[in-house]
Amino acid sequence: MLIESKKPRVVIDTNVFVSGLNFAGKPGEILELLIKGDIEVFISPFILLEIERILRERFEWGEGNIHRVLNRIKRQTILVQPKLKFTVIKRNDDDNRILECAIEGKAQYLISGDRKHLLPLKEYRGIKILSPAEFLNILFL
Repeated sequence: MLIESKKPRVVIDTNVFVSGLNFAGKPGEILELLIKGDIEVFISPFILLEIERILRERFEWGEGNIHRVLNRIKRQTILVQPKLKFTVIKRNDDDNRILECAIEGKAQYLISGDRKHLLPLKEYRGIKILSPAEFLNILFL
């Protein structure tokens, strides 16, 4: 018999991972929830590659640090391979890959800092799209 997890099912957008790894604040609090196992986080190969690329190119992280962080993320998350492709967001196709991960993982929440494309949607196919602060407010009501 499968025991259904009562933890929130979440996809964390790349920008929240990167912010949480480099700065303090709400994105860091989201990553703490992941580390403590308080949320069930789904991730895709696309998100992992994007985290790796941004840490290397924009933040000049060394390969050793990137490798350690990605391994930790992989251990703490559930890897999904999205089967469906979407073009919901026309101006930034990468954001569609994030939505695909959320749909494949049957996530309840997509946590993003993307005020331009993802957050304005507010919800997609029953998945609430929230900023880190909004998610923390809901979680700790």
